[in-house]
Amino acid sequence: MSRPPYKPEEYLNFADPAIAAQQQAALDKVRAQFGKEYPNFIGGKEVVTAQKLTSLNPSNLSETIGTFQLSSKAEADEALSAAWKAFESWKNVPAAERAEFLFKAADVIRKRRLEINAWMISEAGKNFLEADADTCEGIDFLEFYGREAIRYAQKQALTPIEGEDNSYFYIPLGAGFVVTPWNFPFAILVGTAAAPIVAGNTVVLKPAAETPMMGWLFADIMREVGLPPGVLNFLSADPLEVGDFLVQHPKTRFVTFTGSMQIGLRINELAAKAQPGQLWMKRVVAEMGGKDATVVADDADIDAAVKGTVAAAFGFQGQKCSACSRVIVDEKIHAEFVEKLVAATKALAIGDAKDNVIAGPVCSLKSETKILEYIEIGKGEGKLLTGGKKVAGLNGYYVEPTIFDDVQPTARLAQEEIFGPVLAVIKAKNYDHALEIANGTKFGLTGAVFSKSEERLERARNEFFVGNLYLNRKCTGALVDVHPFGGFNMSGTDSKAGSRDYLLLFMQGKSVTKKVS
Repeated sequence: MSRPPYKPEEYLNFADPAIAAQQQAALDKVRAQFGKEYPNFIGGKEVVTAQKLTSLNPSNLSETIGTFQLSSKAEADEALSAAWKAFESWKNVPAAERAEFLFKAADVIRKRRLEINAWMISEAGKNFLEADADTCEGIDFLEFYGREAIRYAQKQALTPIEGEDNSYFYIPLGAGFVVTPWNFPFAILVGTAAAPIVAGNTVVLKPAAETPMMGWLFADIMREVGLPPGVLNFLSADPLEVGDFLVQHPKTRFVTFTGSMQIGLRINELAAKAQPGQLWMKRVVAEMGGKDATVVADDADIDAAVKGTVAAAFGFQGQKCSACSRVIVDEKIHAEFVEKLVAATKALAIGDAKDNVIAGPVCSLKSETKILEYIEIGKGEGKLLTGGKKVAGLNGYYVEPTIFDDVQPTARLAQEEIFGPVLAVIKAKNYDHALEIANGTKFGLTGAVFSKSEERLERARNEFFVGNLYLNRKCTGALVDVHPFGGFNMSGTDSKAGSRDYLLLFMQGKSVTKKVS
């Protein structure tokens, strides 16, 4: 069946009271289901374990989202075996048929969109728009990668030569391990699982321990649309015990990971060592975070720069690998910019995500503890302008949106990924100095530049070393096939999720030559 060209899903307008009321009704319905237990899916069967994993509502720690399985190496080995068993038939399913499962899943997600949003608001602490954008991106990955699989299955052009019939085509890799993060608990999970599957592979999917419900929902949707047993195996588990086991397993063909630099490097190191009986070099796809900067030149629209910086620094509490954690400001406009930045930040409402505030909780106790430790470090490295504390009186993981000024480019606050609502303001002597500071970390994921000068913007295009650069807009909010996403240096393998290159990561090219008379 011919499909219309891909286009990104449009976000809902929650400023419309009727739409906001619909989302609130979905929240009420989901909240009535809190506390249930959910199984793993291994080889098409529901599997429960003796040990359990509990998912809490970060907005209100007295509420349990659900109980999930805490899998051991035995379940992990069983899941990988089931994936290989399913691969023997799945690899031969035509790409167009594989893509149909993704298109059907996208349709189900559209119908259940408000419900999925509601679970994400509850489990991850996102406000209505942040959750809806996450769900929309999941739909976008399904629609785009489905079309991409069909495109890659078409006949590939080759240079002809007399006396031979030559062909070149792509085949899948095998069974792989998909490790997903809690900050985009639906979109990234959907994209990193669906891409290898539609390319003809099978997967063991382990969601983040903080947000297992979002992974379970997707696995359940794929069962609903009839994906063959074993193609997608869902496993909630301890990340170290099961994670290391599957990364090192000789039968794991590939690993795709989204998370911290430290864990990404560990995965890359473990996967690089061939194990007894291993037949291949494992392929590792890693997206590992950033220390993203917004440069504000002396000719910038200051109000636009403030708006973009606040949105990028404090949207979803700064818990995005693309978030602005450094703002580098020309000293000529520093005073005016900072005054407006602080005022805009102080105006952000803080509270329970179900109340659709701008600043909800951070995702976990581990995150809250790490952020508060960095705030203490910041007090010795810069001037605290606003925030700086855990929010009192709320039963959740709440940290005030925090800004430090007069931070040196080499300070820990300007070099290390915090992953929370903490922004370092760095003063630059001029535009040259600003670009030098921007490039002065080990990361290279996203960046933004605000300037009215086309010459300066062109310089940034050529000199600002990041995978995703935004000019006169915020450095967050990448759309599938609009802003292919992935970074340089310690930000990962620059896998460019949502790009026309992405499926190649899960396929290998085969060349066949037949002699003809």
